[in-house]
Amino acid sequence: MTKDLTESKTRSVLKAFTWRVIATATTITIAYFITGETEVALSIGAIEFFSKFIIYYIHERLWLLVPRGSIRKILYRS
Repeated sequence: MTKDLTESKTRSVLKAFTWRVIATATTITIAYFITGETEVALSIGAIEFFSKFIIYYIHERLWLLVPRGSIRKILYRS
């Protein structure tokens, strides 16, 4: 039985979204501690969320174009 090693676009979107929620909460917290301003911290978080969501999704889809094992072959050539 062959296991499908690709991911659906929906799964990539869900992974991007859940990761962005975690990472953006961290960014907002750090921005608040640095600035002491809730509005500034939330603005930074909002910009970061949407820009990095798109970047992460594209990153995930591009990695699906790389055949599994090809990086290992390049790194461990004898």
